Amino acid sequence: LPFCICQTLNTQQSKTSLQFTYFTYEIQSFYYIYILFQMSIFTPVNQVRLTNVALVKYKKGGKRFELACYPNKVNSWREKVETDLDEVLQTHNVFINVSKGVVAKKDDLLKCFPDKKDVNEIILEILEKGELQVSEKERGQQTDKVFRDISTIIAEKCVDPETKRPFTVTLIERALKDIHFSVNTKSAKQQALEAIKQLKESSFPITRAQMKIAIYIPAKEAKRIQEKLKKMVAKVDAEENEEDQYIMDCHIDPGSFRTITEYVKNETKSKGNVEVLTLSVQEEGESKME
Repeated sequence: LPFCICQTLNTQQSKTSLQFTYFTYEIQSFYYIYILFQMSIFTPVNQVRLTNVALVKYKKGGKRFELACYPNKVNSWREKVETDLDEVLQTHNVFINVSKGVVAKKDDLLKCFPDKKDVNEIILEILEKGELQVSEKERGQQTDKVFRDISTIIAEKCVDPETKRPFTVTLIERALKDIHFSVNTKSAKQQALEAIKQLKESSFPITRAQMKIAIYIPAKEAKRIQEKLKKMVAKVDAEENEEDQYIMDCHIDPGSFRTITEYVKNETKSKGNVEVLTLSVQEEGESKME
């Protein structure tokens, strides 16, 4: 064939090839769009993906339920430190499986929690009674926090028995580590009382700081009961006889407070009163121990 005819045929073939390639590209594009559309249709609507969560697991009615919470917030909620539920929950949903994002069905919730009116009441029960699951790192942080809280409570409530001066938190922490005190799941207050007992048993010089109270007794009852009251207190600071009542300011051991309060109430037929002036009587300065 002449050169000009061959060149024309080649040009037409090139155009046809380009058109075919473009058509193939369009088909592939539509195919991918279709696949994405299908995936969006068939993705379960009861799946929610969450990361970096602390789980609260709870079993009831033969089924397991989970809550997705923020790390370190569940214990704050249980200790009444945190009161805003939005600061505790990552989402107001009850899950069957948080890691897979599977939300519990409404029928299952109604069946397992028949006494609850809505999801919020169910969430509160799970949050209060469920088992908290945390990572090793979070567990270590929580243990350190509780240990610090225990040491702080002891430092606030106790003194050196000789100087009557308070201890620093750092000194108490060191003393607890020396006796190998272990943190458990009880409240910080309960553990602090146990720690004080263990410190005493280890010969560490520590005692509960005394309380300062004022006792008010009707004048006509004063002579009959004031002498016994004086034997129940650690130290009488001041006495005052007014026209209608007798007042005693005194120091007491914390363990005697309830006994004294009940005695005054019973002997005066609830006409007497006990007022706390100082929860922890401590001398100025800090107790220092080598």
